[in-house]
Amino acid sequence: MTIKDIFNDMSYGPAPEGTDKVDQWLAGHKDGFGLYIDGKWIGSKGDKSFTSSNPANGKKLAKLAQAGDADVDAAVKAARKAQPKWESLGGHGRAKYLYALARLLQKHARKFAVLETLDNGKPIRETRDIDIPLAVRHFYHHAGWAQLQESEFPEHTAIGVVGQIIPWNFPLLMLAWKVAPAIAAGNTVVLKPAEYTSLTALMFAELCQEAGLPAGVVNIVTGDGSTGELLVDHKDVDKLAFTGSTEVGRLIKARTAGTGKKLTLELGGKSPFIVFDDADLDAAVEGLVDAIWFNQGQVCCAGSRLLVQEGVEQALLEKIRLRMQTLRVGDPLDKNTDIGAIVDKVQKKRIEGLVQQGVEQGATLWQPERQPDSAFPDAGCFYPPTLLTNVDSSNIVAIEEIFGPVLSVLSFRTQKEAITLANNSRYGLAASVWSENLNRALDVAPQLKAGVVWVNCTNQFDAACGFGGYRESGFGREGGREGMFEYLAPVRGKTAAEQDLPVPEVSGQQQAGIDQTAKLYIGGKQARPDSGNSLPVISAKGVQIGLVGEGSRKDIRNAVEAAFKAEGWSRTSAHNRAQILYYIAENLGYRADEFTARLVSLTGVDKKQAQREVELSIERLFFYAAWADKYDGAVHQPPLKGVALAMNEPLGIVGIGCPDAAPLLAMVSMLAPVIAMGNRAVLVPSQRFPLLATDLYQVLETSDVPAGVVNIVTGARDSLMQVLADHYQVDGVWYCGSAEGSARVEAASAGNLKRNWVNHGIARDWFGAEGAGREFLREATQVKNVWVPYGDSI
Repeated sequence: MTIKDIFNDMSYGPAPEGTDKVDQWLAGHKDGFGLYIDGKWIGSKGDKSFTSSNPANGKKLAKLAQAGDADVDAAVKAARKAQPKWESLGGHGRAKYLYALARLLQKHARKFAVLETLDNGKPIRETRDIDIPLAVRHFYHHAGWAQLQESEFPEHTAIGVVGQIIPWNFPLLMLAWKVAPAIAAGNTVVLKPAEYTSLTALMFAELCQEAGLPAGVVNIVTGDGSTGELLVDHKDVDKLAFTGSTEVGRLIKARTAGTGKKLTLELGGKSPFIVFDDADLDAAVEGLVDAIWFNQGQVCCAGSRLLVQEGVEQALLEKIRLRMQTLRVGDPLDKNTDIGAIVDKVQKKRIEGLVQQGVEQGATLWQPERQPDSAFPDAGCFYPPTLLTNVDSSNIVAIEEIFGPVLSVLSFRTQKEAITLANNSRYGLAASVWSENLNRALDVAPQLKAGVVWVNCTNQFDAACGFGGYRESGFGREGGREGMFEYLAPVRGKTAAEQDLPVPEVSGQQQAGIDQTAKLYIGGKQARPDSGNSLPVISAKGVQIGLVGEGSRKDIRNAVEAAFKAEGWSRTSAHNRAQILYYIAENLGYRADEFTARLVSLTGVDKKQAQREVELSIERLFFYAAWADKYDGAVHQPPLKGVALAMNEPLGIVGIGCPDAAPLLAMVSMLAPVIAMGNRAVLVPSQRFPLLATDLYQVLETSDVPAGVVNIVTGARDSLMQVLADHYQVDGVWYCGSAEGSARVEAASAGNLKRNWVNHGIARDWFGAEGAGREFLREATQVKNVWVPYGDSI
């Protein structure tokens, strides 16, 4: 073809990336890769292996060791041995190693990019321009957090040994997201890369050796799901960080219940891509290309649900179809390729199956004709960009995560309907909002149940900005300050077991006088228990001094329903919430003598101790009233033309299970931060001393607390807390009680992956510094990052 022909035709020519250096590296490991444990390469003790192949052509790349029980145990032991010395190295010492790793990644960036493309199938443009630079950025950024740890995270310490399990869609980037903050904080790591895409993790292990990273700080074990299972179940792992499917995340949460392992789960998504009628449609189309066809749609936060306003639906669809016809599917190593290979035939089959189901349920399928100059080998694992229209909200393609290059289209008429459709999902990872009216976009963003919202952009990531989901997209954040907290633990004083206090032997009948049968408190009203039963309350002297309602499953259901109806509390200004907490404190102060007498009667403490507990309870209310309008987010300035607004949002409905120790103070210390941050509460008070809670709701009734914001159900605490943990409308559960009760709460919460904050049977000093503080505020909120670009382009 002549130059004239080329200019007349304007077709793409081949632009392949060379693989020579990676081929040499793979040839150097022609006998297979071992496991990286304690700074050394060792073979699997079970002598089992598996093959990693190039999904673009099916060719074998390498043989990898399958780690078994003994191998995982050796890796955890190496990490445990190395951890104290690594932490004692100090922030500056650790920062130097993270800096060295960042520099080495930069020096070998092209080799990592090529290897990632060969192993994963994604286009070289993406690995070269996105994955590797972002991985480098994470190590640089967290070198900074290591350096600043002592001043920025005082009274916090490393957790210990961290088990990390990463997916196949962003192998090296997910490694960086997890390893960098973990080791920056002073932890040591056992990492299991995905079975399909382990090679860049093994190349990274060689960088650890080159950087002189102390043995045992980073350990890498390869294998299939059974290897990950061994890591999850290992008793000497202190924290698990998992990125993958919601189904596996749910299993991990259930299996770790009661173990004390801290969890970060970054799971699936079905992210809405909302286009209003005033949006720049051409820009929105380019945004869609990045949202759903980036990495073949194999992205947890892919904008797989297009929600478009009816007035521009047909115009937008026409533009989308035109753009889809220009997308080049083919050799991932060709720099002109837009869509590479699906990672494995199993995943391709799943995509095909879900699309077929969607069509059977009424969707209309459209795919562009295959480009003659973007042919791909028949042995490769490819799937074309796909558009599904006429999709209703009950169609499987609008509900389930497909994890492929498939866009489902739904329409809406009003902003309210758009928000309702967007939130009509069990997931809550990300969302994208397109409108030239910034007021509208920033009005919509806080109303979306998503951990990340992009305004007029999509798939923006940075190490300074936390990433993570709501609902069944998981919990915890990766990146930013909030991501560092995931790898740190507050320094605690001497610990003791939480004791549920026994009921004294009854030595006398109820005191004479008016009958005292306290009701439940639901929806701002006193309510009789559904069971019709009451429970006696016994004083410290063994005298029955009253009765409380015996709450049941139905009472919990009613309380959650009342809390759900009170969602306006979450939108109430922080100033107004602060005023109400101050008012509660004021009214509690008016009745201080009454509460003091009640504490003396119930618990048997002396009057001075009871007065101190009441005074501290009032102080706690003031403390959280003060924080209500001061626990602000942050404005991040990532390396793009724009900002990311980190907003602290309430969880929603929080179940609270209170201990017997310091029954008034503990109850107030748990309730106040929850409602101060805009949550609604269903509180189960101390089982032994419930009259303090029923006295408190009389204070709430006179303090302008809106109906449903605080609901109190008395009865068998652990049974009621299990009902709360099971309830799918409850967003979080705080529990302070026995180790067994903590385990039951965590296991029951796995159903909808709600957040838990439990004490694992370890008592908290409610009178000391650990009885209040920012830790409570962090546990009562979740961070949403809203990305807002400036100008005409990012």
